Amino acid sequence: MKKTGLVQVYYGRGKGKTTSALGLALRAWGWGRKIIIFQFFKPKNLLSGEVKAIEKLGEGIKIVRFGQRHPIFCKKIKKEKARNVLNKALKEIRHSLKVGNYDLVILDEILNAVDCDLISEGDIIELIKNKSKSTELIITGRPLVNKLREYADYISEIKEIKHPFQKGIKAREGIEY
Repeated sequence: MKKTGLVQVYYGRGKGKTTSALGLALRAWGWGRKIIIFQFFKPKNLLSGEVKAIEKLGEGIKIVRFGQRHPIFCKKIKKEKARNVLNKALKEIRHSLKVGNYDLVILDEILNAVDCDLISEGDIIELIKNKSKSTELIITGRPLVNKLREYADYISEIKEIKHPFQKGIKAREGIEY
């Protein structure tokens, strides 16, 4: 029986999009699947709990970070430089999706790149159209790109109702990162 790879989108302003995607990665890894996670806007030098855990798991899950900070959090970012970094990233992602070496590909925070005008909706649609038929693709980020609705098989909105940041509580190691 041939595997069917679908497209899942986790979007919204609430906490839990990356956590949901990584939970799915852990589930797939448990069943012996090969996973690659492309993290947009998470600097290479930022050590997070998920990176530490994946390093301990060993083979089967690979994380690729592009070293680009999110323009919302770092106003010093030059858009042209960010576009160049992300265009190189798109080439690597295209290859990983088309060749089909991975059962699960996660594009963590790629929707934010569209929202910041660093890549286009068309770039994401092209990735979906050209992916291997057996590869499951997970897309995350805050905004939902409207054209994505017709290409996604699952769409889940993560809605913020209440967040500790509103009380001045900063991100906590092991919980938010």
